[in-house]
Amino acid sequence: MYALKETYFQFKNQTDFYRGKVRDVYYFNDKMVVVATDRISAFDVILPRPIPYKGQVLNQIAALFLQKTSDILPNWLQSVPDPNVSVGLRCEPFAVEMVVRGYLAGHAWREYKSGKRILCGVSLPEGLKENDKLPSPIITPTTKAKEGHDEDISREEIIKRGIVSESDYTQLEKYALALFERGTQIAAERGLILVDTKYEFGKIDETIYLIDEVHTPDSSRYFYADGYSERQNSGESQKQLSKEFVREWLIANGFQGKEGQTVPAMSDTWIQTITDRYVELFERMTGQPFERISTDGIESRIEAHINSVISEF
Repeated sequence: MYALKETYFQFKNQTDFYRGKVRDVYYFNDKMVVVATDRISAFDVILPRPIPYKGQVLNQIAALFLQKTSDILPNWLQSVPDPNVSVGLRCEPFAVEMVVRGYLAGHAWREYKSGKRILCGVSLPEGLKENDKLPSPIITPTTKAKEGHDEDISREEIIKRGIVSESDYTQLEKYALALFERGTQIAAERGLILVDTKYEFGKIDETIYLIDEVHTPDSSRYFYADGYSERQNSGESQKQLSKEFVREWLIANGFQGKEGQTVPAMSDTWIQTITDRYVELFERMTGQPFERISTDGIESRIEAHINSVISEF
């Protein structure tokens, strides 16, 4: 099964190009074209094998949630000309990611388990267990690293270092919590719990925009609501739909992105399992069957669809 690992297009009037961990981004003055590839990353490392259909899943879920949150604040998206492509406004990004957590899971749990009770300047109560619901959602921002690892940072440090002005950061906090509330509501309608997620924001002139992906399995963690309390009370692991199962597999095989560690080999069976989990989340979140668009000639298809859009720029 073919997977889209990278693209190498050169378009008329293209001004720049950036390859992220998952997306290939083509810039055109005030517009940008984002190709969601099938690359997968964990612990800020791109894993060697791409996951078939992952890019399509991410692109289509992100487009859906950008539409469902557009009343909270404007966002960058203008069109989706291809299952793997989004086109929109080129914003000046803020150099932080706003991570919102409603439950003690993943990185936050690993920090808490190690003995830390303050995360990104936010105090956490004693006596919490893994996957417990927090008293209220918290924001634990990270720096947005162009290379290497993103790093935890506090609100106070962001403002002190002038990474974001206090007035802008206050607005980002309000937007992030409102988006998380909306995502929580939508997830609940689908029998899921939005555990934690990240939001990225940018600016055009003085207007703040929501950018990047929203509420996808790469940017978010979901639990199944059915049986959550029973599993929590009995100390069982939560049934979840997110990329966390990939991180757990890597940890179990001795990899956490640390220096000197090697990514374990990913078998065809394991690759298929990851694809199936991404498709499952798409169908659970949208209530629609996932249409596996043929990957035959995918690069030519994407290039043609992008050319049809940029001719209007």
